[in-house]
Amino acid sequence: MALFGKTAAQWRTENPDKKGNIRDYANVSQLVCLSNLENLNALFINEGMAQAERLTRLNQIAIQQMKILVEDRTTRQLEEK
Repeated sequence: MALFGKTAAQWRTENPDKKGNIRDYANVSQLVCLSNLENLNALFINEGMAQAERLTRLNQIAIQQMKILVEDRTTRQLEEK
């Protein structure tokens, strides 16, 4: 939700013709960001942060990370391959 703006179930409903899940169609930058967000989410849960607050914070982080990753030359080269 924090990265793609929708749940996996919502994505499947919107894309009935596609096999797999939303991650299967993510690019390198999105996958790197998603991995980071999963780790941060676990940390926030351990700290007792409420779900709504976690979502807000993770979305802010996702925006920051995606800006950095999209501008990164190495990441762009990986995505071109």
